[in-house]
Amino acid sequence: MIGRNTAFTYKGKAVDLKQIGRVLNVRYVLEGRVQRSGNRMRVNVQLIEAETGAHLWAECFDKPVADLFDMQDDIISRLANQLQTELTEAEAKRAERSANPDSMDHYFLGLSHFNRGQTVDILSTARSHFERALEIDPGNVDALILRGSADATVVSTWLSDDRDASLRSAEADLLKALKLRPDHPLAHTVFGFICIITKRLERGVSECARALAIDRNLALAHYFIGMAKYLMGRNEETEAHVLEAFRLSPRDRYAGVWTQIVGFAKLSAGHDEEANGWLRRSIEVNPNIPMSHFLSAAAFAHLGRLEEARDASRAGLELNPSFTIARFRSMAYSDNPVYLAGRERMYEGMCMAGVPESTLRERVRGSSRVD
Repeated sequence: MIGRNTAFTYKGKAVDLKQIGRVLNVRYVLEGRVQRSGNRMRVNVQLIEAETGAHLWAECFDKPVADLFDMQDDIISRLANQLQTELTEAEAKRAERSANPDSMDHYFLGLSHFNRGQTVDILSTARSHFERALEIDPGNVDALILRGSADATVVSTWLSDDRDASLRSAEADLLKALKLRPDHPLAHTVFGFICIITKRLERGVSECARALAIDRNLALAHYFIGMAKYLMGRNEETEAHVLEAFRLSPRDRYAGVWTQIVGFAKLSAGHDEEANGWLRRSIEVNPNIPMSHFLSAAAFAHLGRLEEARDASRAGLELNPSFTIARFRSMAYSDNPVYLAGRERMYEGMCMAGVPESTLRERVRGSSRVD
């Protein structure tokens, strides 16, 4: 990207983007225009690939001039988050064409896959790219953070019974990343996530708050705080944190997961219609999130819409065939009584929707515990 001072040397001049790319050794150019009409200010921006001149993304911001400073903050935060998303995809496509991908190429390929959903295949492919990135460059902190995040996500989404080993590996990666880069905001955010799903909720919120002190535009940190509030039994507070994440990054590729956590909170509180609205939104944004289908199945069941509940259950099982209510029940992330009572409603709804209660292996394991 072109820095501010460098960009001003091209102000008001006809420019050849390919030449800019060669001279400044940049792959992408962010071009913008500011217009004022009456009491409103409009800012148009577009992201362009310097080598080809291809337009990758465009956005328009329109705000009252009276809110100029708020508008400036809003534009900066949205640009930061949207550019990260667009550049990830652009770099992943470029890496796919590379004969000899380097460490960062594998990182971007992994991140691109990571953003596609929460299935075993998607997360396994993403992790393999992060692993390859670290083999090429053991000091690639970003790949280290995302490898840990991939391991933690497999656990937090009930994709596997291998909870302890995955969480140990994830925490080791994040502690190493924080040792290498103590002020890395995403490292604090993902470590906060790991704390949250290992019943260290206050520590998790604290880590996310520290991340926001370093980078106030980090929408993901707000989502994880919202998750923590749900696990603390404070369902009514979750939505506000997710809405703040959306304010910062309204078209984020992780948005399907953000809306899902509001669905969790609403379903837990018995607001089934609202829960289903958020969960259907999650599925529309990204259909590759199995838990959104299972939760929607529970919400439909509680609403008495059993045919739709069974359809949602089948959709979830296509994405996560090994999911059972027994696995979901065995992996609770808090001991809070409000949270646990809400989960009982989910078990009941999933059962009515036809989600399998257990596998033969789980039944045998449960029987051996009793014996």
